[in-house]
Amino acid sequence: MEVQVREWGNSQGIRFPKAVLQEAGIDINDKLTLKVEDGKIILFKSFQHRTLEERIRDSGCELSGIGELDWGEPQGKEVW
Repeated sequence: MEVQVREWGNSQGIRFPKAVLQEAGIDINDKLTLKVEDGKIILFKSFQHRTLEERIRDSGCELSGIGELDWGEPQGKEVW
């Protein structure tokens, strides 16, 4: 597959077909690491640690402070 480097504002860019990104497991806004080795450009998904808040937000839910939970009376040798 050939792609073309194009002007994109004051920079240059390459557009990837959706099928290529899906095959590589890359989603919109994913961060990629770029390396140049032996004159070749190598792109791969970066590991990105996400906080609990980010994971909950990305799931479409909300994190709310619910306070303490009452788990009922001790059932064994728990110390309260």
